[in-house]
Amino acid sequence: MTTLDFIVFGIYMLLVLGVGWYFYRKNTDADDYYVGGRNMGAGHIGLSVVATDVGGGFSIGLGGLGFLMGMSGSWMLFTGLIGAWLSAVLLIPKIFKTKNHRALSSFPGFLKSHYGKHVAWYAGLISGIGYLGFTASQFLAGAKLASGTFPEIDQNTALLVMGLGAVLYTVLGGMKAVIYTDTFQWIILMGGLIGIGIPLGYLAVGGWDGLQQHLPASHFSLGNLGWKQAINWAFTIIPIWFVGMTLYQRIFACKDEKTAKKAWFLAGLFEYPIMAFMGVLLGMFARAGADQGMFAADGFASAAALGDEEVALPMFLRTILPAGLTGLMLSAYFSAIMSTADSCLMAASGNFVTDLTGIGKGSAKSVIRWSQAITLITGILAILLALTVDQVLDLMLGSYGIMVASMLVPVLALLTGIKLSRRGALSTMLAGALVTGAFMLAEGMADQELLWGFKPLIAGILASMAVALMDVMMRQNSKA
Repeated sequence: MTTLDFIVFGIYMLLVLGVGWYFYRKNTDADDYYVGGRNMGAGHIGLSVVATDVGGGFSIGLGGLGFLMGMSGSWMLFTGLIGAWLSAVLLIPKIFKTKNHRALSSFPGFLKSHYGKHVAWYAGLISGIGYLGFTASQFLAGAKLASGTFPEIDQNTALLVMGLGAVLYTVLGGMKAVIYTDTFQWIILMGGLIGIGIPLGYLAVGGWDGLQQHLPASHFSLGNLGWKQAINWAFTIIPIWFVGMTLYQRIFACKDEKTAKKAWFLAGLFEYPIMAFMGVLLGMFARAGADQGMFAADGFASAAALGDEEVALPMFLRTILPAGLTGLMLSAYFSAIMSTADSCLMAASGNFVTDLTGIGKGSAKSVIRWSQAITLITGILAILLALTVDQVLDLMLGSYGIMVASMLVPVLALLTGIKLSRRGALSTMLAGALVTGAFMLAEGMADQELLWGFKPLIAGILASMAVALMDVMMRQNSKA
């Protein structure tokens, strides 16, 4: 990395921290800190939603999928399009019809208005833990990107530097800083991918002829996807649009229902096809480059020699980019990582402050100070967690799994008019979390899949549905 690259990246970091400092001086209460004052527009919210949902983890993860399976890896984000549009049609109107929605600032708060405080507390606990893991996955993605692009920087050092940078400006600025920097970072990411990464990568591998020569034919097909994988992605990603704390915070940050719907439709289009195909295409370039011997100097003579497909894209970018552009491209990918990490950090912090501890009921100044302190502690815990794991996508999807399996069914019951008792709602959440967690733990100990290729969260969702059905039947029998 040249001096020019350091200067480019340094300017980017100063701009981001400057936004955090600006809103640090502007925030006056918990509404400012966690839901942006409830008056945000569709453009900023929509870009913030897609930047948060796709982010660095999926950027790195999509590169890995493109490396392994080619164009079919794009289907992962097609589920994001479906989830965004379904939630715009079904969930957002329900939230704005809740009589006290202007006083809500979290997903557990929404559940509390329908199921009571015990369900909300448990939802806050699960959501907080889940987003702690998701934040860690973003820090790990940034570390992999930096260490893969610059071999002189080891992964743990990169993790500490990038993690602390993200934590600092998030602690300072709160949700307004997160949303406005998401817009800024999304522009940088798109400019880096469209203007730098894709065209230079295409030329570096020899264009279309080079891709055809060095990639399997299946990499050019959208049908290179097993039905079990499609089901796993659908069950993992679509439901998060109905239970994700980061998304509820942005719904509450919108000035009205129309704004929220517009933002969600915009986010879906950006996820698929735009980000989906750009991500896997860069992974395909990295696969072709590896087979051409671009990584031979690093000890990898071919694509098969790479033990971790998620490092291929950072290594490819390091190989093809000239001085100055390397720093700009690193800023682009770091933008994606920061845009998700900061939102997940705000979500985890918001759960602990507003739903678990009751700190949010103090004075405005006290709430902000406590919120900043808990955000800092949460960020440090996420960095420590990231130091203990290896795979970005696995950590992301595992964090998703627990949240989805435990909280999807109570939300679906609200949307479909099914009457669950408060005890029934809590029981469905416990069943989903326990069954999913048990299978995840068992698979980890056995080092193999135990559900015939299906993800543990599917078993958790089915268990949660079974408990919900029992609750409905018991309520009907008691009335008979």
